[in-house]
Amino acid sequence: MPVLHNRVSNEALKQLMLKETEPRTTISFYKYFNVQNPQQFRDQLYKNLKAINVFGRIYIAHEGINAQVSVPASRFNEMQHFLYSVEQLNSVRLNIAVDDDGKSFWVLKIKVRDKIVADGINDPTFNMHKKGKYVDAESMNALLENPATVVVDMRNHYEYEVGHFNKALEVPSDTFRDQLPMAVDMLKGNEDKNIIMYCTGGIRCEKASAFMLHKGFKNVFHLEGGIINYAKEIREKGLQSKFIGKNFVFDNRLGERITEDVIAHCHQCGKPCDTHTNCKNNGCHLLFIQCSDCAAEYDGCCSKECKDTINMPVERQKEIRKGIDNGQNIFNKSKVRLRPKLSDKIKEK
Repeated sequence: MPVLHNRVSNEALKQLMLKETEPRTTISFYKYFNVQNPQQFRDQLYKNLKAINVFGRIYIAHEGINAQVSVPASRFNEMQHFLYSVEQLNSVRLNIAVDDDGKSFWVLKIKVRDKIVADGINDPTFNMHKKGKYVDAESMNALLENPATVVVDMRNHYEYEVGHFNKALEVPSDTFRDQLPMAVDMLKGNEDKNIIMYCTGGIRCEKASAFMLHKGFKNVFHLEGGIINYAKEIREKGLQSKFIGKNFVFDNRLGERITEDVIAHCHQCGKPCDTHTNCKNNGCHLLFIQCSDCAAEYDGCCSKECKDTINMPVERQKEIRKGIDNGQNIFNKSKVRLRPKLSDKIKEK
């Protein structure tokens, strides 16, 4: 059997990627469909994608596929041809990144999971194929002009913080499994209104739309291809963007700029900033927003404690970090914040 995993260290692979001279294209795609043998399907994908030097993160489950990858620009057509040759993936939408330096991934990882997006749904009567109606960028903008429309952001707090649609409701949790029942609870009494769910690339809002229909909501829509495809369409069609700020992405870039608006703030000094980073203290690695001035002052760390320990052995760093309270300037999980009342949000509109 051929080796169907990486043998080279992660850091060595990253350095090899950074030395590449050919530009890469970052792409995301997903599809819900029945995968009878996820491990076999995984190995088939790994063998063919690795052969054309694709990097990225792909999850396979019985319910389908969820992928974020990068490919050498000269081999994009080759990758597309292979994917479309797989019966279940023929004509699958490939979301091409809108603000891309090609340095998003440096290794190919394909993993088999229970689900391609963890949802916590255990109801055997739930039907993923009974989902909301797709809306494109033009339809999204039109629906947002209707005061009876409720738009719901199905992403995490740190994604919402740097960019979102005008008047979008945030569901204050950082796990999708918690957001689903919270969204139902927040929207009670609005079963007959137009409800639009959206997310980064479409995978979460598509499942969320099916869940809302399952719970008795009638007019449910979800943004086709998510924010990534919306940004592409508004640029191609010359439409006004009703999404403001930055779109957080789960790769090395940590964000795609959609509009020039900066709606977030540095978690350390409070000045306008929407640049996410991970604390350089390997015993911490906290995700937070940091401006360039604070990055210089703290050496890329989230706190003075991390700055003081950054050059210590990793295990010593972890030991020191135990029990430290970072205070209010550091990124807080949104689930500890007060849940907004839908009635209050609608009044704001």
